[in-house]
Amino acid sequence: MDLKKSKAPHNTITRDMNEMSQRVGNVYETVAIIAKRANEVSAELKHELDEKLRDFASPNDSMEEVFENREQIEISKVYERLPKPTLIATQEFIDDQLVIKNATRFK
Repeated sequence: MDLKKSKAPHNTITRDMNEMSQRVGNVYETVAIIAKRANEVSAELKHELDEKLRDFASPNDSMEEVFENREQIEISKVYERLPKPTLIATQEFIDDQLVIKNATRFK
């Protein structure tokens, strides 16, 4: 799934945890599943951003030599505008886009 095209909201929304946890049967396991996916999303986004910003890194950077690079700033702004990983993971859980491996424990 392309995380940049996620239809997750950009701000927090109050959710009914009882309704969300019906599929799993346990509120705490639901939160654990969403948290685990949020960590994965965060790692993916960080890796992707690091890969793009690596092009702009120079081996002899010092505090005096730091300069603004317009392309680097634009790339950073794109990632700053994305929904937070927890919001993306929650939306994926609601849309049944997450595969839960331990299916025997869940309804």
